[in-house]
Amino acid sequence: MATYARGTVRGYRYPPRSVRRSLLIVLAAALCVACPATAATGRIAGDPLQAQEWWLAAIGADPSQAPGPGVPITVVDSGVDATQPEFAGRPNTAYLDDQTVDGSGEYHGTAVASLAVAPENGLGIVGVYPQAVFESFDASPSLAITDFPASQGIIAGALHCPGVISISFGGSFRDPQLEDAILGAVHNGCLVVAAAGNAGQQGNPPTYPADYPHVLTVGATDQNDAVASFSTLSPALDVAAPGVAIVAAVPLSRDPSGYLVGLSGTSFSTPIVAAAAAWVWTLRPTLDGSQIFELLRRSARDIGPPGFDSASGFGIVNIPASLAAATPASDPSEPNDDVDQIKPGALFPDGRPMLTTPAKPSTRIAARLDQSEDPHDLYRIWVPAHQVVRASVSSGGAAAARIWGPQTVGVGEGILSRRRDLKGPLITGGNKGAVAYVEVLLTGRSTTASYVLGVTASKR
Repeated sequence: MATYARGTVRGYRYPPRSVRRSLLIVLAAALCVACPATAATGRIAGDPLQAQEWWLAAIGADPSQAPGPGVPITVVDSGVDATQPEFAGRPNTAYLDDQTVDGSGEYHGTAVASLAVAPENGLGIVGVYPQAVFESFDASPSLAITDFPASQGIIAGALHCPGVISISFGGSFRDPQLEDAILGAVHNGCLVVAAAGNAGQQGNPPTYPADYPHVLTVGATDQNDAVASFSTLSPALDVAAPGVAIVAAVPLSRDPSGYLVGLSGTSFSTPIVAAAAAWVWTLRPTLDGSQIFELLRRSARDIGPPGFDSASGFGIVNIPASLAAATPASDPSEPNDDVDQIKPGALFPDGRPMLTTPAKPSTRIAARLDQSEDPHDLYRIWVPAHQVVRASVSSGGAAAARIWGPQTVGVGEGILSRRRDLKGPLITGGNKGAVAYVEVLLTGRSTTASYVLGVTASKR
């Protein structure tokens, strides 16, 4: 067991917590399934390997039409080889820590990054978003990614929100340290994109961080728009992207050609989605992270049963459709799943603003819930002295509201504390005003809900 120290990053403070310093992944074995691959040969005459990049058309990406530098992409992975021709001298590139590519599987970070941001330089491949602002964090200082450096990489990316953080690693154990880092990134306004995993033929176990709430989870498809057999099925899956027969840049120490072909895995689908997200966000800069998240899902090209399915999510990410689609409503105050996420001085120094205050004791707010990504919302409210505060939800029966008292530590607290704290649809103020909490949660068999929460204070 290991602990990590307090540290503040743009409004995000880690609470001290004992954590399992588990091995998350040995990259080459876990989230790519055709590694190692073969060296690239036979470049198209006078042209780089773009003709082999079948995935660009599959997501509607013409790199020559991609925008200039805008929303940054942070890849948290093994190190990127800064001497590889795709990255040597690349503009708008930052290495957030020391980069190493010494291990046998440490070409992974260079490959992943190249799919997102390789420039149009007449060499090798072209990334989905060639001119993107790119940041790399090497989370494998010991030749394999472990929780602490991975968490530090996410925190480093969260310094530059709004931005997209691309994660092509995973493991079978929940890690509170890693989850807190992701929540911090979402709190700061970033979009976190993660690989679903490659256990589609091994029983589809949960994969973290992909299965955490508020993470855009990516599955893999092939050249025929079919879900890859290895791609993990999950109710947390959001979108899919090409992840079979991929050609990518690698360190020259890994292969003198600088490229490998025949790579497969959700590892490679993820940076494709991350780059698509950054492209769209750069051209739609007024959207917040919750809107970009929902926009990518709503505009995806459906390939399975109509609507959502656990194999392809909402479909293959689609850049032109995302650029043209109507703007989704914002989902405010995310993440707001529990008390520690909204109470100032807990997980985040600023917490979340009060929904009601002494000056504004009644209000309404519109938001949404999703069983996998955002199963419940919590809001801080002010309960005036000697008044009754009521919470009600308009959602067509898909959601309900209940109030928790001032002493609530969390909505998962034990039965004795719950008897003290859970008040139901209303709470009566005492001799002094106090802060309480309103929880909105899904009801019955509902898996999603758009709702309007009303909080009203009256003398009785």
